[in-house]
Amino acid sequence: MADVVEVAAPRGLFVGLCVLDVIQSVERLPGPDEKATALRQTVAAGGPATNAAATFAALGGAAALVTGVGRHRLADAIRDDLAGIGVPPGGVRLLDADSGRTEPPSVSSVLVTASTGDRAVVSANAIGRNLAPPPGLAAEVAAADVLLVDGHHMAVAQAAAAQARDRRRPVVLDGGSWKTGTDTLLESVDVAVCSAAFRPPGTTAPDDVLAYLLDHGVAFAAVSRGPRPIRWRSRGGGTSRVGEVPAPVVDRVVDSVGAGDVLHGALAYAIATRRKEHPWGEREFVEALNSAATTASRSCATFGTRAWMSP
Repeated sequence: MADVVEVAAPRGLFVGLCVLDVIQSVERLPGPDEKATALRQTVAAGGPATNAAATFAALGGAAALVTGVGRHRLADAIRDDLAGIGVPPGGVRLLDADSGRTEPPSVSSVLVTASTGDRAVVSANAIGRNLAPPPGLAAEVAAADVLLVDGHHMAVAQAAAAQARDRRRPVVLDGGSWKTGTDTLLESVDVAVCSAAFRPPGTTAPDDVLAYLLDHGVAFAAVSRGPRPIRWRSRGGGTSRVGEVPAPVVDRVVDSVGAGDVLHGALAYAIATRRKEHPWGEREFVEALNSAATTASRSCATFGTRAWMSP
C-alpha cells in the first residue's frame, strides 16, 4: 500500500485592521434620540484583514494576522474569537504589533436591518495608531504563500508588501478606500480587488479605477459592487483585457456585514492553493474570483461574520 502524502495547508499572511465587532439586527435604524431593541446580536473580531484571515482559516488554510490589538480586557475577546476558527479549530495566529497598548481596541458598532441585510457601521478603525513593522515580519512573509493587505497600518503594510515582492510572493490588496500611502503600496501589489468606494485620484467610475491600478503596476484588478457583477481587468501578455464575474444569487440576504472581507479571504486562499499547483494567469484569476464570489454570497445568507463557517 502506497504511503499517503499529506499536502501542507496553504499559508496566508494578513496585514491590517482588527477591531471588535458588535453586530446587532434591528427592524429599522433608530432615529435621533430614539432607542431600538435588537432582534439578535453577535460579537466577533472584525476588520477587513481580520475577516479575510478568518475566512482563509475556515477554508482550511493556515492564517497569520499582523495588526495592533493590545492587552486591554476587550482584546481578550478578539483573541478568543480568532483562536476558535477553523475545522478543526486551528485559529488565526495573531502577531500583535501593539502589544503594549493598554487602551481598549477599536470597537465597531454595526446595525443590520433585518428585512434587507443592509448594514450601518460606526468605527474608529486605526485612527491615531501608527504601528511600526514588528520583529520577525520578514520571516512571516517568507513563510507565506500569499500576503493580503487592507491599507490600514500603512507602514506595516508597505514593509510587508515590499518584502513579499522581493521574495516573489503574491500580494493582494483589499481596497476599501483610498488612503495616504496607497500609491506607494501599489508598487508591490499583484492583485487588487476594490470596493465601489475605492477612488484613486482622478477616477470616477470602475473602469477608471481598473485602468489606474494597471497603470500603477497591478497585474490583475477588480471592483466589487455588491449584488452587481464584479468588473475585472488584467494586463497579461502585454495587452489589457476586461470582463465580469457574476455575483451568485442569494435567496435571502440576511446580513451583508463582512461579505467583501470574505471575498478577499477566499480569493487569497484560492491564489495560495493554485500557486502550489501551476502557474498563475488570467484564467486562474477569473476562476479564483468566481470561487471567492460564491463563498462571499454564502456568507450573506447567515447573521454575523462567523455563522456561515459552520458545516
